[in-house]
Amino acid sequence: MGLFLLALLIFTSLPFLGTVQLTEKVMIEQLNEQELGNLQTRLNESLVGKEFSNSISFSNAFEDIFNEINEELKAKEDWDNVMWTPVKDISLKLVRSSTIGPPVDNKWLLLFLTFGLGIIGSLIYILSDLKLKGPPGIKNDGIYHDSATNRGWIGILTGVWLVTFYILLYFNPSTIANMIAIADPLKQLFIPTEQASKWFLYGLLYTTSMTVMGIRMIIKYRHNRYQIVRTITVVLFQIIFAFLLVEILPMFDLPGKDLKNAWPLDYYFLFEWNVQNLFDSGNFGKFIFVWGIVLSIIIVPTMVYFFGKRWYCSWVCGCGGLAETLGDPYRHLSNKKMWTWKMERWMIHGVLVFAIIMTIFTGYLTYNVFNNPEMDGKEMLFGISAYDVRSWYGFLIGSIFAGVIGTGFYPILGSRSWCRFGCPLAAYMGIVQRFKSRFRITTNGGQCISCGNCSTYCEQGIDVRAYAQKGQNIVRSSCVGCGVCSAVCPRGVLKLENGPEEGRFGNEGPIVLGNNGFKLNQ
Repeated sequence: MGLFLLALLIFTSLPFLGTVQLTEKVMIEQLNEQELGNLQTRLNESLVGKEFSNSISFSNAFEDIFNEINEELKAKEDWDNVMWTPVKDISLKLVRSSTIGPPVDNKWLLLFLTFGLGIIGSLIYILSDLKLKGPPGIKNDGIYHDSATNRGWIGILTGVWLVTFYILLYFNPSTIANMIAIADPLKQLFIPTEQASKWFLYGLLYTTSMTVMGIRMIIKYRHNRYQIVRTITVVLFQIIFAFLLVEILPMFDLPGKDLKNAWPLDYYFLFEWNVQNLFDSGNFGKFIFVWGIVLSIIIVPTMVYFFGKRWYCSWVCGCGGLAETLGDPYRHLSNKKMWTWKMERWMIHGVLVFAIIMTIFTGYLTYNVFNNPEMDGKEMLFGISAYDVRSWYGFLIGSIFAGVIGTGFYPILGSRSWCRFGCPLAAYMGIVQRFKSRFRITTNGGQCISCGNCSTYCEQGIDVRAYAQKGQNIVRSSCVGCGVCSAVCPRGVLKLENGPEEGRFGNEGPIVLGNNGFKLNQ
């Protein structure tokens, strides 16, 4: 734990290491002609040659100048000179090229002191933890008495760190430019001339966390073959499809795409820049475009019919994989009350409707841009800006909900708050699973001892015990089929099954009470 905390401390301190000094050469290299025309004079007066103690202070100074000049241009309605490139992207380029000191001179060393020590410390802790090396399965392990897992001070600090990191990554990446820089050596193993982007750093953190915590998951549930195979599978999907393939394909001048990402989770599928990039990539790009349509419209509902949404949410999806591994210590924090179930249904289906509307607007925008390249991408549909609808969806759902809240709030809301309340793909598959699927969790009420393990560890907030006590099959659109409820049951009451549709909902229990008295189910 000491090694891990040391690595975390070094990683967290990276934004404050080194100095930033913008030169005229860097300014000319990194800014385009329009940006140079607008910014060169002011930057020469205020920033060029001046030494800043860290990337944060430089970013703040540059962004103040950028925003001030842009507002002046907008006030004059000089739209030809207004700079539309996000200031955070320009600021990141300048910081990356102007930093002096350890983050630039010792990237391999800092990579080892952060990722390397973090991995080593985590694995030593996992392998030596008596709770994990004790009897397999879940007992009364004191999770509600641990400040790391009961919304105590350690959990709150963890949540604050995660939320802060996500906010900086999405909205102010120049402040964490040094964190991004230490990933350069790994990025250059794929393409030697390229620097790591913020998304490369994120993918590296994501994949590393899933792999290390996946090992923990395998040890913890080593008595259950389903959990072992499922964990290995979802981690491999992340490593191969969501990380390696995305980096390897550009080595051959092909678009780096995660081939397992389906609409509407892949909400930018019809964005004009994405479609243009795919069609410019030849036959392979066209294949990816067609594959995305087939995956979303045919493969996803077909697989849900035969196997339930678990085939994707618990075996393939990166969001689900992170929730199952990194989020496993917090799975019991999901709220099981009836009001959350009602809110869940309104929220997740509301996001699905929003995703459908956004896709219609985006398709309209892309169609117009492709048929008339002179259009500026600001077309209106039903009196509403298609561009604005797309932007708001990306901000509210793609960034805030899926990222900042979905992962940052693991220690507060549990590990599947995004999957439960916000994922439009989960809503889409959930509708199919609820009404047209062969998947169910069967229960043997006669064996249930009401220990509550199943409900406690259900990350989707399902009161599994209530079903088990009645001997009622669990057919819920929110169930992701992770199987942990079955794995923690001491009596083998619960079983995940793919059977015929007939009788899928099962009986309401051995005795059914009604207006006409009661009867025994056959």
